[in-house]
Amino acid sequence: MNIKQIIKKTAIIIYYFFLKVLPVNNKVIFFESSVGRNYSGNPKYVYEEIIKQGMDKEFKCIWSLENTTINIPGNAVKVKRARLKYLYYLAIAKVWVCDTRLPYFLFKRPETTYIQLWHGTPLKKLAMDMDVLEMSEGMELSDYKRLFKKNTETWDYLISQSNYTTEKFRSSFDFKNKILDSGFPRNDILFRNNNEQSINSLKNSYNIPSDKKIILYAPTWRDDEFYANGIYKFSSQIDFDLLKKELSDTHIILVKLHYLVKDSIDWSSYEGFVYKCDHLWDIQELYLISDVLVTDYSSAMFDYSILKRPMIIYAYDYNKYKNNLRGFYFNIYEEFPGPIVESTPNLIDSILNYDFNEYKKKYDTFQDKFTSFDNGHASSRIVNLIIEKTDFSKQNNKIN
Repeated sequence: MNIKQIIKKTAIIIYYFFLKVLPVNNKVIFFESSVGRNYSGNPKYVYEEIIKQGMDKEFKCIWSLENTTINIPGNAVKVKRARLKYLYYLAIAKVWVCDTRLPYFLFKRPETTYIQLWHGTPLKKLAMDMDVLEMSEGMELSDYKRLFKKNTETWDYLISQSNYTTEKFRSSFDFKNKILDSGFPRNDILFRNNNEQSINSLKNSYNIPSDKKIILYAPTWRDDEFYANGIYKFSSQIDFDLLKKELSDTHIILVKLHYLVKDSIDWSSYEGFVYKCDHLWDIQELYLISDVLVTDYSSAMFDYSILKRPMIIYAYDYNKYKNNLRGFYFNIYEEFPGPIVESTPNLIDSILNYDFNEYKKKYDTFQDKFTSFDNGHASSRIVNLIIEKTDFSKQNNKIN
């Protein structure tokens, strides 16, 4: 047994000891986003709704993070992921609020409610629906599905963005519990702050120039291109030199990589044109300040479509991804409301000559199918559920 296995076994023993000797605390809520790598996504916006309602003074909100120096508003307690306090608070929390999977060994008590705020509507196949596994975990597809299923069985609630999402979640997660037609909390801001004053304020906060059009480049990761378990490579065939040559007079580009991508890329030669957006840049805020989204097979397209702005898919490896990696739930060439290109010259042409009227009918259909539950009130719906599950009005137990 190596040191990593010993540490994992010890963590499991400690966790089960906590379960045995510690009671569940009705005032403790545990939050985690992006496997602890960010303060972001649906959990962030639910937590900030708790602050807005003044309930962070009543609840003890725990945030699991790899980097506990990240600034979080309110009265949150930050804990290092996979350490002793992390296990302690998971053991006693009344509610778990997460958007990715927790470690497989975490037994959830019957008194604890797990609200799964999954991180996106799927285009690429997930979990039980996958036919091929090419990932850094290095396991067989059957084992991957078994562990995934073990995880989803701990979820009491799962949120959805549309009837389409609900159908795919039922299938891919083999999920039997309650799916909430809530929409995604992270998208509330797209309804609330889609105005000139808020957008200009965000541009100032990120030090983004206001005299140029903003391209947001937000690609997903490639299952078969990785350095180690959970650490993936930046994969792009875009010619950034050509982009700079043709677009830099009128545009800038924000590069927002998936949280699993950990490449250190030198963008210095593109200074003033390419802005690297690290984990502290909230992608929902980047949606608001951008004029066009360039993506590939990311769920970013669904959230961004709420704004009804130009979207472009750069699909240089479509056939490989479709046939040899994940595969897709639908044909993007038939349903996506924007250009799908495979070369940088075509990408540039689509950015400069996008005609929204050409895609209006497709856009309306796309929104109806994929984002129909989003209405700007998802966060408050989840907070109401938390209040219900913690029996907030009757709380009188001491916070540990």
